[in-house]
Amino acid sequence: MNSMNPENYSPAAWAYVGDAYYELAMRLLTLQDGPKKMSVLHKETARFVRASFQALASHSIENMLSEEEREILRRGRNTKSGHIPKSASPTEYRLSTGVEGLIGYLYLTGREERAIEILKAMRGCKEEE
Repeated sequence: MNSMNPENYSPAAWAYVGDAYYELAMRLLTLQDGPKKMSVLHKETARFVRASFQALASHSIENMLSEEEREILRRGRNTKSGHIPKSASPTEYRLSTGVEGLIGYLYLTGREERAIEILKAMRGCKEEE
């Protein structure tokens, strides 16, 4: 798909695209880790796509982001949402929406390699026990 001008869309639309791309990319990265049973693949991928993980990882990637990317992350984070899932706090949900907005923005501008670089860095983030 050719790159699109994300400025024609809202940060909520960036997050909409980013949510789908984020999950697909995390599934593919998990597959690349080597052969595993489907239940293990699902469990590992589910850990990375939770809002709580995305929120935590959003802090760990900030130093690697350009000024433009930090601004996109901020705009996504500040997007108003009418629905917050029960599985996430409002803060976690806003932070995860920011991450998805950034990933969607990068995808829409044809910068998939940069999106993958960020997602790989996020995968290295350790959750607190």
